[in-house]
Amino acid sequence: MADPSTYRPAPGAIPTSPGVYKFRDAHGRVIYVGKAKSLRPRLSSYFQDLAGLHPRTATMVTTAASVEWTVVATEVEALQLEYSWIKEFDPRFNVKYRDDKSYPELAVTLNEEFPRVQVMRGAHRKGVRYFGPYGHAWAIRETVDLLLRVFPVRTCSNGVFKRAAQVGRPCLLGYIGKCAAPCVGRITPEDHRALAEDFCDFMAGRTGNYLRRLEAEMQEAAADLEYEKAARLRDDIGALKRAMEKNAIVLADATDADLLAVAEDELEAAVQIFHVRGGRVRGQRGWVTDKVEDVDTAGLVEHALQQLYGGAGADDRGEGVPREVLVPALPDPAEPVREWLGGLRGAQVDLRIPQRGDKKDLMATVQRNAQQALALHKTKRASDLTTRSRALQEITDALELDSVPLRIECFDISHLQGEDVVASMVVFEDGLARKSEYRRFEIKGFEGQDDVRSMHEVISRRFRRYLQERERTGEWAVPEEGPEDAAEAAADGTGTAVDGTGTRAEDGRPRRFAYPPQLLVVDGGQPQVAAAQRALDELGIDDVALCGLAKRLEEVWLPGEDDPVVLPRSSEGLYLLQRVRDEAHRFAIAYQRGKRSKRLTAGELDSVPGLGETRRQALLKHFGSLKKLRAATVDELCAVPGIGRRTAETVAAALSSRTPAAPAVNTATGEIIEDGADEPAPAAPETAPIQETP
Repeated sequence: MADPSTYRPAPGAIPTSPGVYKFRDAHGRVIYVGKAKSLRPRLSSYFQDLAGLHPRTATMVTTAASVEWTVVATEVEALQLEYSWIKEFDPRFNVKYRDDKSYPELAVTLNEEFPRVQVMRGAHRKGVRYFGPYGHAWAIRETVDLLLRVFPVRTCSNGVFKRAAQVGRPCLLGYIGKCAAPCVGRITPEDHRALAEDFCDFMAGRTGNYLRRLEAEMQEAAADLEYEKAARLRDDIGALKRAMEKNAIVLADATDADLLAVAEDELEAAVQIFHVRGGRVRGQRGWVTDKVEDVDTAGLVEHALQQLYGGAGADDRGEGVPREVLVPALPDPAEPVREWLGGLRGAQVDLRIPQRGDKKDLMATVQRNAQQALALHKTKRASDLTTRSRALQEITDALELDSVPLRIECFDISHLQGEDVVASMVVFEDGLARKSEYRRFEIKGFEGQDDVRSMHEVISRRFRRYLQERERTGEWAVPEEGPEDAAEAAADGTGTAVDGTGTRAEDGRPRRFAYPPQLLVVDGGQPQVAAAQRALDELGIDDVALCGLAKRLEEVWLPGEDDPVVLPRSSEGLYLLQRVRDEAHRFAIAYQRGKRSKRLTAGELDSVPGLGETRRQALLKHFGSLKKLRAATVDELCAVPGIGRRTAETVAAALSSRTPAAPAVNTATGEIIEDGADEPAPAAPETAPIQETP
């Protein structure tokens, strides 16, 4: 590990001009490339105390052995040079997007004497016009098949073209009218190129004028009694309209725009781009990347824009950069990026965040696609057997465990400002979630907000139940249980006997807490780990490994250790621990929200004996509000489907014996909702946003 002070530039040696800098390791390899509006303050920030740096930045500066820089005239030049160097050197600490799949594009080879329409993948070539990318190659072929009726451009390979020219006979497409057959001289090279350019104009969204021209020709042919020509033009118009319908209209003003959305977590990020041309989604693409450098959403957007438009060639820059680029966060600063995009396009580019209307709604759709892409990537990564095995082995080695943790349990605490305090337990076996083993807990030992005390209670309850199961089989002497544990045990089952395998005697099903984990993970740092270890020690359990995963820096804490275990950012073991922790957090939040919702929606009907949820909803739906329900007679209550006279009398008696509730208050506006307002009683009151505490 290198000491950054050994290669720190001398004071005053770093210029204050815009520029790009490179960090190199001891072998001279470039490991990081960055840009700055002013090089001096940016580079000086890397040579502060390591404790003040982000862990990924600290790893980079201690891996590096030298730093160098290049001064440029403007921030736009710095942006261009940064992208060029990242592409050239492929630095290990820079964010590098990789396609989550190879997207097909529709290409027109205008660089050939007889342009050809084909499906292409990979890097763009000079002189070729591209449209897309598309999600599936068959979608391109269906569109092209419809358009060839109107624009019979060549689609055959060079080999087929030469063979047809040699024998003087076109291929099948030439006979059925879907190719102009330039191979046998049915059309001149100039006319065929004009046909290809019309095809490109139509694909680029300039459809209105062409359709109007065909419709005028059709009307003229019909007026001249040329009905066959008119019918052919009618069919051509129908084919063009069907091709246009392949792309649904999403923006009514025929906008040309690219919409970019980012979904991210602590380790990875997914980018999705929708290409909208003429108000229609013409293509979609996506990337996934490991967050190997300290970067926020704005930084991810900037890197994605460089990746998307930085490789555009001179011939297709105008097609590559649209008039509008909509993003979830603006790069900081944004003006150099706007200037760079405007230079590529040759005209002004509007780089902004959509605030309202159709564009904001479409951006939400792109965001959902990005989230799904990230979830799919994680699922694929987690389902791979080799990857799971490597992850478990990395955890075993890093935590120095005696055996591979085939069963991992993770606990998380969730509450809302000290109310509805709950906990979750999730189980992963062989690296995969085992949802039938998930459990949830309600904190019973105390009231208020104390995550450490809550963690101690939950771990104690879970493993005391485990000891009870072992005591039933004669394998362990269980400590004396508290009243809350006895109540929980009673709620778990009927006291059915179990056999020596920890299963129910009558049906062979496993008891809820019969099996211990090889690794116990808690969501939190040193305090939570210490509380969990204290609970295990009090119960005399010493054969379960324990660790904690802190969210902010993804550090792994072990009991009794002053320093955490730091797994590499690319470690599959860290990824598995993070996925276990996130699943426990999700499960806890879901339970806590459910309890809160139930508490907020609890009303006067909840305590009426014999009245279930279905009939409560039926009553409220029939009368519309509690006020009207309270004023209803027994006969009126009986008119509700499912409500008999005895139930109606019980409801009427229960409601009449209670005083009306206090006026409801809208806590977001401070407005008192009058008692006369017919507001549905079970709806949760409108509240100002409150931060949920995991």
